[in-house]
Amino acid sequence: MNLDPTLLDILVCPQCRATLAVDVDHDELVCNLCRLAYPVRDDIPVMLVDEARSLAD
Repeated sequence: MNLDPTLLDILVCPQCRATLAVDVDHDELVCNLCRLAYPVRDDIPVMLVDEARSLAD
């Protein structure tokens, strides 16, 4: 995964507006507040709640 650091600084979770953590192993951006993981496909973050994976236990 190769994302521009400037882009990562401005991206927030579209559901709750919290900052996102990078999960390189799964190619995802993770919101720890609402427990959603947004996929990164071909180095493009897919910032759609409908496309996010739930991290709920």
